[in-house]
Order: sequence, then structure tokens, then C-alpha cells
Amino acid sequence: MTMTTQIDAGLVDEANQQGAAHLQADYDHLGAVLARRGIDIEAITEKARDFAVAVPSWGTGSGGTRFARFPGPGEPRNVFEKLEDCAVIQQLVRCTPTVSPHFPWDWVDDFSELRQHADALGLGFDAVNSNTFQDQPGQPLSYKYGSLSHTDPAVRAQAVAHNLECIEWGQVLGSSALTVWVGDGSNFPGQSHFQYQLERYLESARAIYDALPADWDMFLEHKMFEPAFYSTVIQDWGSSVLCAMELGDRARCLVDLGHHAPNVNIEMIVSRLIQFHKLAGFHFNDSKYGDDDLDSGSLHPYQQFLIFNELVDAEQRGQAGFNPAYMLDQSHNVTDPIESLMNSAEEVQRSYVKALLVDREALYAHQEANDAMLATNTLKAAFNLDVSPILAQARVLEGGAAQPIAVYRASGYRCAVDKQRPSSGQSGSGIV
Repeated sequence: MTMTTQIDAGLVDEANQQGAAHLQADYDHLGAVLARRGIDIEAITEKARDFAVAVPSWGTGSGGTRFARFPGPGEPRNVFEKLEDCAVIQQLVRCTPTVSPHFPWDWVDDFSELRQHADALGLGFDAVNSNTFQDQPGQPLSYKYGSLSHTDPAVRAQAVAHNLECIEWGQVLGSSALTVWVGDGSNFPGQSHFQYQLERYLESARAIYDALPADWDMFLEHKMFEPAFYSTVIQDWGSSVLCAMELGDRARCLVDLGHHAPNVNIEMIVSRLIQFHKLAGFHFNDSKYGDDDLDSGSLHPYQQFLIFNELVDAEQRGQAGFNPAYMLDQSHNVTDPIESLMNSAEEVQRSYVKALLVDREALYAHQEANDAMLATNTLKAAFNLDVSPILAQARVLEGGAAQPIAVYRASGYRCAVDKQRPSSGQSGSGIV
């Protein structure tokens, strides 16, 4: 298949050639360092080349806050233009081959045409996402007081029907998973009966689960708060995993790094979900105060590394049922979304590669000996290594850019699409 590239491939090649000597020197030096530890840099590079994380379609536009949204130049106005921006990201970083769409934000008249457009750009589709946390134009019934857990059975039926439509659209696109997040909850004590509310949610979720195609999974996403500021129906991983266990084997728990209480041990949560075969995958981002959806690795790179330490451990042990889906999910308010998504994809890949460098046998031995100092220093020995040469080499070998942001800026892509996409004043991402 011939892939339509958004940026001149000659520009990418020229930039790579200019920096080739320096990259090779850095790569050789790192290779020697790793060799002293008994690690083959070529094997690690191959693992880096195989790594993939999906891009959210809505991430290609500027996000917003409760107070305002500041649109950027050349924002995509529809899902076709979102895919074009995603193709730029994939062309340069080479670890983002799939896109996760969100409905009804990304609804189209002809989903076969949308899939053909993605194919031409060399992209596939990841999990599809439903939206029953917002009212849409022309929607008969409101989700103001809930959706899948609403007291009115007609509202619940409407929310279930939307999820079933998402499955149908996803099948055309070639997806194999549905992500369900609801904003259902309450804002005042006494507003809702906790148990009845969860029972209604489970009844609705069961109707969706039973409609899944045989090769599909259902990802349950939890969130502490917003828009429900007193109680949320699926507020943490505990409620999520209980509901997933109630629904069945193909219902699993999605971990969004921004959806946890402060100081929660996320890597241990990940371990628990792996152990009981309930880890669906991740929405990668970073957070300072609440669900900020900051760029991945911008604040807590060590925490992200520790999460990948658990993931690589499960991968190398051949843990049963281990097949997590990786996706970015973040909001961009002051940066070019394409640059942020490229940066985040690299940071997630960086955490994975560093976790591959952990001396597992030594770590296990220190754990068995209850040697806390040497155990933690074993992790730090991997984390403190700069693996940038491996990431750059992997990109170049895959046909991407050693320096993605530099090439992207040199291409003038943002200025070019700004002329082609006059602003409507609305959010093309779907986010308000």
C-alpha cells in the first residue's frame, strides 16, 4: 500500500543525514555502556521499533478549561483532518500507528470512506470511545443527571443505544474494543442512592457487554470527580474492577494516569490488575493537581517508568491474559497539539525502553533478600540512563525523524494547514 505522507520525505531524510554522525556516535557510546551490563543495544532497539501507542483523535485540537478555550491555528475541523494531523505524528515518530476515535465527535455519514482515508494515510483505528457525558444537538433526552445509571429507564436506553452504535461504527473501522466512561454521579449528599445507582449502571453495562462482537473487549474507565463533585459511579479502580468482574472476562479496567487520588500508588494498582487479568490498558498523561491531562512524562517521569517496570515484568514473565492497549489522552492549551503528542509518544516509549534495561534477576534477588537499598538502586540504574539515542535510532530505522519536532517546524505544516482550515470558532476536537 502506498502511504500518503503529509511532510516531504526528502526533508526528513536530509535532517537525518545531517545529524547521522552525531547520532551514531551517541548510539555507539550507549551501546558500550549497555554491553558492560550485559545488554545488547540492538535487541533493545528492535523492541523500541515494535512499541506502539495510539493517538486520540480529539488530542489534535486545543483543549480547554472551565473558563476558556484558546483555539490554535489550523486546527482540524473534522475527523478527516484529525487523521491528517495524526499521520504527521506517525510519519515523524513511527510509534503511533493507530488512532482512537470518539463518537459522536467523529461521526461521519460513511465509515467505509473514513477507513479508506485512514488506510491511505497508513493509519489504523484503536479502541472507539462513546460519549454519554455530554448532551449533543438534537438529543431527545438529557444526561444532566446521569446516563447509564440514570433513574429514568428511557435515558438509560438512549445511552445504551449510543454505545451499541459505537460498536457498529467501530466494526467498520476495524476496531476491536469499546471504551466506556460515564460522568454519572452526584453533587450533593443524599442526591443519589449509591447502591441503586450502581445497580442501574451494571444493568446498562451488561446490555452493552452482551452485544460485543466475539473478538471485542469492553474497557471501563474510572474517574474520581468531574462533573460529579460529591460522588462518582465509577470513581476509582476498585469500583472499576468490581464491575469488570461482574460483567465478564472481556470487561477490563482502563488506567488513566490523571484519574487517581493524590499520592495513590498507581504502579501497584497496575500490578493488581495484571495479576487478576483485568488490565485493559492505559490513557497516558500527567497531572499536578487533578485530572489536568498534561503531556505524558512532563512532571512524573519516574512514576511512569515504575508503571512500565510492572508492565515489562509481566511481559517478560509471560503473564497470562497480558495484552494492554496503550493510548495518549491529554489536553493541549498552550502548545501545538502535534508537538505535544509527538513529545508524549516519545516519553512513553522512553519509559518502556528504560524498563527493558532493568536487571530483573538482580532485582528479584534483592527483593528475596529484603535488600531495599540495592533493589531500589537497581531500578534507578535503569531509569538514570539516557536512552535518547535508542529512540532516535529506532525512528530513523523505521523511516521517521531523529528529531521530530525540529523537522515538523522546518516543514511549515502548521502554517500550511492554517491557510487550508479557516477557523469556525468552534472546537474541532469535540472538547469544550
